[in-house]
Amino acid sequence: MKKFDTIIIGAGPAGLTAGIYLARAKKSVLIVDQGAAGGQMVLTHKIANYPGVLEISGYELANNMKKQAKSFGCKIYSSSKITKMDILGKEKFIQIDGEDEFSADSVIIATGGEPRSLGLDSEKKFKGKGISYCATCDGDFFQDQDIIVVGGGNSALEEAVSLTKYAKSVTIVHQFDHFQGYEHAIREANDHPKINIILEHEVDEFLGDESLTSVRIRSNKNGSTQVLNATGAFIFIGYIPRTDHFKGILDINDRGEIIVDADLRINVIGVFAAGDVVTKKYRQVTTAVSDGTVAALSVMEYLNTK
Repeated sequence: MKKFDTIIIGAGPAGLTAGIYLARAKKSVLIVDQGAAGGQMVLTHKIANYPGVLEISGYELANNMKKQAKSFGCKIYSSSKITKMDILGKEKFIQIDGEDEFSADSVIIATGGEPRSLGLDSEKKFKGKGISYCATCDGDFFQDQDIIVVGGGNSALEEAVSLTKYAKSVTIVHQFDHFQGYEHAIREANDHPKINIILEHEVDEFLGDESLTSVRIRSNKNGSTQVLNATGAFIFIGYIPRTDHFKGILDINDRGEIIVDADLRINVIGVFAAGDVVTKKYRQVTTAVSDGTVAALSVMEYLNTK
């Protein structure tokens, strides 16, 4: 069993930043993620509000962070499943993919979140057959097609605009009478000639045989329904923290977020949490990077005084 100073669970911007800080301080670091390094950042078409960077794709920024973490000595396991874990004792332990076993004196949980679904049976039926949660991943599969985007926050608005590069038309369906995004994102979506907007409606059912062909939506004002022709549907209605592994072990609130203090410590000695998985109001790449920094510095203090 190989021993590290710190195991970081999650390789999004919070986890990678924590790894960069710790490895640069000559701590041995293992980073493990069930998906690709970069987390939700990889799914973002364009990032234009990261300080010092005029504009960059989420994939490119994630790749840069991964390279930087590896250059300082972080060991990174991507697309790896944690099959056993014990973080309650003084020495922490994980097993990866039922084989490799590792221990550490400290752990940072930075597992991020996953896209929230509408919870419809028909959504499950057409997931991957017309329904997607990632414009960057799947947008080019819908060249010259009519698609819908479900949601009204920044992600929905920005990704709707990015999808116009491929689609013949994009219809945004939102349950409220106003958007929750930034003014510039709302303005860009409103002004785009390929984008149609339907407010105060929700998806009632996704329709089709082998793949999606249309979407029935329902008015929240009078209950009337209409069917939109759409071979693609992109859902952007928020994220759910990935904390299933830690329920019953850590202090988690009713929204599924890990409860932390100002130094990102949790209720288990030697364990810290950072990024979208913790209790916080705002979730941006910059706030995740900030959390990763604070968690790493807190871990250093812990390791140096334990």
